[in-house]
Amino acid sequence: MSGFSPDWLALREPADHAAINAEVRAACVRAFAGRELVKVVDLGCGTGSNLRSLAPALGARQQWLLVDNDPVLLAAAKRSTTGSFGKIDLACTQVDLSSTDWRSLLHDADLVTASALFDLVSAPFIEAMASEIAAMGCAFYTVLTYDGIAAFLPEHPADRPMREAFNRHQQTDKGFGPAAGPAATDVLANAFRRHGYKVRRGKSPWVLDNIRVPLRSELEKGWAAAVRETSLVPDHTIDNWLAHRQGAPSAVTIIGHEDLLALPEGD
Repeated sequence: MSGFSPDWLALREPADHAAINAEVRAACVRAFAGRELVKVVDLGCGTGSNLRSLAPALGARQQWLLVDNDPVLLAAAKRSTTGSFGKIDLACTQVDLSSTDWRSLLHDADLVTASALFDLVSAPFIEAMASEIAAMGCAFYTVLTYDGIAAFLPEHPADRPMREAFNRHQQTDKGFGPAAGPAATDVLANAFRRHGYKVRRGKSPWVLDNIRVPLRSELEKGWAAAVRETSLVPDHTIDNWLAHRQGAPSAVTIIGHEDLLALPEGD
């Protein structure tokens, strides 16, 4: 999977936390109400944003295993979370999820979670992961999976071809085979339902206005770069679109995401 810089992850973290779907989050927290201990495995943890968002809501004593294949991000996660949450036991492990031993990784986990991950992996990866999670009876909760929806204000004639090209780019191989991209939440939901899980979904869009100009600016540059790699939109159109976005005095960018909770029957 392509790497992400700590600076980018820090820039997006406040928007991520603000976007998380409150109803799906509350359902996840209710599923563990009254537990004395919750054991959590966080896949593709980055610098620990998911822990910082979810752990305060869970309330119980918690054991977190932070999993990532990037040693720089893991080190940042350990620095930023160790000692910050009084009731949490924290461990970090460097793992390539494309070739992991799921049974060993999850062993006695209660909850498997992730943030902004599953649009980057393949449908077969999701199917295999869901099968292993279900075999172990874990709950599953993921947030901020890109859903293919994007809107830009003020509008530009190239908005639609830019969105379509970006969505095509999202389906390219990120290290796990052709990525599920915008279909990822549907793939997740179907996979867990086949294993008898109850699934709850909810939208969690970014709304990037003039309060989040640095994030919006970097996002739009990233979109332009990704679209350029596809060769589906002429370079001059991409340049014109980006100049329009970056020069607009009151621009708003909306990027769609979806959160999903999957619980074994009986939970």
